[in-house]
Amino acid sequence: MINLSGLGIALVTPFTDNGKVDFPALQRLVEHLISGSCDFLVVLGTTAETPTLTVEEQRLVLDFVIEINAKRKSIVVGLAGNNTAALCERIENFDLAGVDAVLSACPHYNKPTQAGLLAHFTAVAESSNKPVLLYNVPSRTGCNLEAATTISLANHPNIFGIKEASGDLTQIDFILKNRPANFLVFSGDDALTLSMIASGSDGVISVIGNALPNIFGEMVHQVLFGQIIEARKSHLDLVDAIEAIFSEGNPSGIKAMLEHLGICSSFVRLPLVPASQELKDRLYKCLAELEVVPS
Repeated sequence: MINLSGLGIALVTPFTDNGKVDFPALQRLVEHLISGSCDFLVVLGTTAETPTLTVEEQRLVLDFVIEINAKRKSIVVGLAGNNTAALCERIENFDLAGVDAVLSACPHYNKPTQAGLLAHFTAVAESSNKPVLLYNVPSRTGCNLEAATTISLANHPNIFGIKEASGDLTQIDFILKNRPANFLVFSGDDALTLSMIASGSDGVISVIGNALPNIFGEMVHQVLFGQIIEARKSHLDLVDAIEAIFSEGNPSGIKAMLEHLGICSSFVRLPLVPASQELKDRLYKCLAELEVVPS
């Protein structure tokens, strides 16, 4: 089984002003993260605006990140869908060379029962030649992977963990208490990372980490190493920035922050729109308070 922990970062996909994938900016981003406190990279997740990328673009983005990364960090790739048969076929035919694990979110729109989710993820796990990380994000998918179902799936030999973004700490505590050995739990909410790791989670797959890998990574590693007082201060220093980047949707906020730092443009693809000037001003104020300046 794969051994991941600490700060994973869900990469944005930079775009040029004419809407094309901006590969020089993507290279800047990858180097920015690797030179920071990032422990592993997550490519083609929600933050990457993957639903708006063509199949060809998805392949090009992943291959580019694999090449630039040059095996310096572990890579997790997002592969999800709400047609189980089609998703399994895609996974079976997907070249996963250079990838360490697959992140797969609950099916959106269909609103399956727990029995349906159990069957779906079992099929996904059996279709993949890389270990699978579950992703529970009810606010986006319309269904919640309940704790008991997660524990059932945790016993599958090719499912090694979950990214939990339900926001339900009671549900997450049940998973932490009842998970089998070596089943990993990652926060899917930047704002809940301190609380979740303090309860026993193994790390986070982060959005704010795109812009602040060192500052957010410091907090993550502080709490992992039991430095709770220091981690609490770091967390409180970051709460305004974390709230701000999500206030107009993801990744519009984090891309505005990255633009200010000179890493990539704030351009997003419809149906998303760029952050408002009001939000940009808030984000710049947050960065100034954190003493983060453009390089």
